[in-house]
Amino acid sequence: MECGLVGADTETTRRVSSACRSYLVSIKDDPLTHPQIASLVHHRAYDLLNSSDPFRALKKQGNEEALAVCKEIRPTLHTFRDYVLASVIGNTFDYGVKGHTVTDNFSVFFREEFAKGLVIDDTDKILPLARNVVYLSDNCGEIVLDRLLIQYLKKQGAHITLAVKALPALNDATLEDARALGLDRIVDLLTTNSKKAEIGLCPEVAPHDLAAAIKNCTLIIAKGMANFESLFERNDLPPVAYLMAAKCRPVADMVHVPVGSKVVLLKE
Repeated sequence: MECGLVGADTETTRRVSSACRSYLVSIKDDPLTHPQIASLVHHRAYDLLNSSDPFRALKKQGNEEALAVCKEIRPTLHTFRDYVLASVIGNTFDYGVKGHTVTDNFSVFFREEFAKGLVIDDTDKILPLARNVVYLSDNCGEIVLDRLLIQYLKKQGAHITLAVKALPALNDATLEDARALGLDRIVDLLTTNSKKAEIGLCPEVAPHDLAAAIKNCTLIIAKGMANFESLFERNDLPPVAYLMAAKCRPVADMVHVPVGSKVVLLKE
């Protein structure tokens, strides 16, 4: 996908694709999670294409579409479940999942998906834990709707640490994106999930401020499939609320839902 986004010609696309396949074979047996492997392969493509952020235009488009929708739907959101559901619907802004299509009309799509609700709904168990929260963000577009949820939690008295990506990775939100939306003035701590490009989270190499926040928090809110795949099988974390659309078969099977289901799952 990166080749198409930067307008690479046929020969460049063939060369980059071949190099990335070879690189994937070379690391497939390393002790890495799926998100770590994906991060490495995508950034090999970035390097070969000499592009620091092939998804920049799509990220800007996603934020603009989500901001327009926020103006429409904000007056209709009242409960914690409403804000969480809106945030999960935002997780559909994902251009990096094979076979997943990003809607052309997010406003109509949002209303339809909001009416469908959640397939797994642990919101009632999550809210009492949301006192000292580490919020692991995911995509642009989505982060606009995350902002609504974060503002709701702040009004309830929660302390919020927000972790975005250190460097551009697919269409994930970075410090630049978070600051452009004013999130640095809303949360108590804005930090990154790593010191390098990483679409998920490896707690062992997290920046010191994020590691300390995780150690002391009452709840982690983990947005999206990469954070789910990074953390779900670990048993050494505080309670984690996984908020995501299950956009691929392996993740959907792990939580026993159909592909495309909207999920709010608490692991204590």
